[in-house]
Amino acid sequence: MGRATTFYFTLLYLHLLSICWCQRSNPDSERLSCDRCDRRLSCNCSYGGFTSVPTVTDRALTLDLSFNEIAMVTEDDLKSHRHLKALNLHGNKLAVIHPSAFDSLWSLEELDLSNNQLTALKQKWFRKLGALQHLNLLNNPYRCLGSPAPFQTLVRLRRLRFGGPALEELKREDLYGVTQLEELTVHGNNLSRYEPGTLADVWPLGRVTLSLRSAFLTNTALARAVLEDVSYPETPIILEDLHLIGNESVQPLTAAAKRRIRQISLKNVSVSDEAIVSFLMVFNGVPLTSFWLDGVTLTGEGRWAEAKWTDQKSIDEFFLRNIVVLDVWKFVSLLELGFLLHYPRKVSVINGRVFVMPCPTSRLLVNLQYLDLSDNLLTEMTLSESLCDGHGTLKDLRVLNVSGNALKSLSTISRLVAELSKLTHLDISRNAYSSMPRACSWPSTLRYLNISGAKLETITPCLATTLEVLDLSNNDLKSFSLFLPALRELYLSGNKIQSLPSGWLLPNLQILTIQSNTLNMFGRSDLQSYERLQNLQAGQNKFVCSCEFVAFLQSDIKGGDVQLTDGEESYICDSPLYLQEEPVGQVYLSVVDCHRVLFVSVSCGLALFVAILLCILLWRLHVLWYLKMTWAWLKAKRNSRRRQRCREREGLESLLSFDAFVSYSEQDACWVDNFLVPELEEPRDNDEESVNHRPLTLCLHKRDFLPGHWILDNIMSAMERSRRTVFVLSENFVQSDWCRYELDFSHFWLFDRNAGGEVILILLEPLSKDDIPKRFCKLHKLMSSTTYLEWPQEEEKIGEFWRSLRKALRGEEEDY
Repeated sequence: MGRATTFYFTLLYLHLLSICWCQRSNPDSERLSCDRCDRRLSCNCSYGGFTSVPTVTDRALTLDLSFNEIAMVTEDDLKSHRHLKALNLHGNKLAVIHPSAFDSLWSLEELDLSNNQLTALKQKWFRKLGALQHLNLLNNPYRCLGSPAPFQTLVRLRRLRFGGPALEELKREDLYGVTQLEELTVHGNNLSRYEPGTLADVWPLGRVTLSLRSAFLTNTALARAVLEDVSYPETPIILEDLHLIGNESVQPLTAAAKRRIRQISLKNVSVSDEAIVSFLMVFNGVPLTSFWLDGVTLTGEGRWAEAKWTDQKSIDEFFLRNIVVLDVWKFVSLLELGFLLHYPRKVSVINGRVFVMPCPTSRLLVNLQYLDLSDNLLTEMTLSESLCDGHGTLKDLRVLNVSGNALKSLSTISRLVAELSKLTHLDISRNAYSSMPRACSWPSTLRYLNISGAKLETITPCLATTLEVLDLSNNDLKSFSLFLPALRELYLSGNKIQSLPSGWLLPNLQILTIQSNTLNMFGRSDLQSYERLQNLQAGQNKFVCSCEFVAFLQSDIKGGDVQLTDGEESYICDSPLYLQEEPVGQVYLSVVDCHRVLFVSVSCGLALFVAILLCILLWRLHVLWYLKMTWAWLKAKRNSRRRQRCREREGLESLLSFDAFVSYSEQDACWVDNFLVPELEEPRDNDEESVNHRPLTLCLHKRDFLPGHWILDNIMSAMERSRRTVFVLSENFVQSDWCRYELDFSHFWLFDRNAGGEVILILLEPLSKDDIPKRFCKLHKLMSSTTYLEWPQEEEKIGEFWRSLRKALRGEEEDY
């Protein structure tokens, strides 16, 4: 017993040891998995609570691991992802990356390591990433970029973002190997040391975004050096997170002004009046074409008139978004800014809480061609004031955007813009229109109209017939039936439309977008009604996946003139229920589903054919006969037992009344009456046998059956009360229905009593066993195993026949 126990524990120890060894050799066994990958092999594992890199399919092309708790990337975590093109590790707790962690990512084009805990950047991380184009290293606690230069092997790098609150130093060798960029972002709000020329070697250089708050406030020389290295006429400059208070805070911009930059943007900044005046003076005479203010807080009162002598004629675009005026009631009239408003052709004031632009101000915009006043507080009344009630202002205006305001009347809008003789594009979306008038007056030049995001339920001839692009998305439309001969693009997404618009109403339509409606299906005939349709987007509808629609979408539409530009994955079945949420392109419908009438017809035909075959088979096997006779036998047997119980209650015994029941054909009645009955029932004085034995009693149907009783009950009763059953067989017997009934019951009687000697067969004429129906297997067996009596043709043998018959009826042994 002790040896067995020791042996058992030894095996158990070895088994556990092997498990531990397997887990050590296979680190994936302890890693969690992420199966949130779509058909494009894009895996979104963000917000998954992962503490380590999860396992995903090796075929993944993009992997989003942002906003997890990952602290380390090991050598094996990404080893099998050779096809990966984008990796996002933003917003984790990443502090350690193995030097070879990214070595297998030869195809990687985008890498995001921002908002983590990386205290140093290692050149070894990127040594095998020859295809990398976008790299984001923002907001990590590294103080410098490190040595050797971390990016020197990234020969295809085009977008680089680095820096954060901890970045203190930039040296010339930090960006060694970076030769050209489309986008450069540097967050250096606490940058204290900058070696001039660090960013100067990057050329050509696209858009540059700089966040240098402390440098602009306390180290203007550093800020000036940075701006001087990145300022080129073709390079847009974006300055973020600044507090421009006085003249000193604007002085670093002189470096950009000297390099004659053309585009500058201030984002998330607060600006005083003094800083604005200084800014305009710095850029006096500079060919600045675009000036953007995004997320700007104006702390002053708009007193910029001191700079009205400056030359700002080159400014072509003013873009103001998310503007906050701290003391709006003290803000001076824009009339004093005429020196700024005379020249621009594009003006955007977005989400600035503007409720009116006075008509005198509008009159200053003499060169204006593009005006965007979206997401403000305009009403029909204040818009009328801004457009000077349509009387002779903004004559060159071509594009007007007043979306996202408080407008309610389409008729008023059409009247106000009717005098804008050059207007081609009008965006009045995201307003509160609930109805459309029957007639409207639009400029004859109008080509683009956007009325999306309203509450329209129907459309009318109010729409201009000159339109080439019409956007009615996100309304409550149930149909579209308007003749627009010039329309090339129609956008109807987000409505309640149930069918495609008729093609003959839109003879020049090339692009149709009708996503997210209640469209059930469409087919070849619907698309053939369009003469020039090329692109169709009809996904995200409630499609009924019928055979015709599935076949059309899977094969017929491919290679045709119309292309589904929103992808097959947007076409999802809504019904029938068993196909719900299935992509139409992956649905398989059987012949039963697609040819139901034909299938039912063929099935019914086959069922009828099988039924006929079955009936023939049942007839050949006499199954119906067996069933019928079984039912009749059971019924007669039940009646017989009822009679037996009645006799027992009356104290009577069950007596046999007859020596034999004679079954014969009516055509053979003459033989029975003239020969059988007299010979067996009538005593003969000269017959020695008759003297020793009593006469026999026979049961004959025409004499002994009880009138008024069911014929089958009479047959059953006759057999029960008779010792023997005599069948007088002949051709007539075989053809007689009643004889067949009696023969049938005799067959059941034999099975019930398991007696063969109680049946006596008399052949009046030569008759083979084949003449008796084959279903009487018991009788066939009797004829095969028992000698039957044949009516002799010679007169001298008749006496012997009767003696044999009497002995058989009395049960005497004789070989007859």
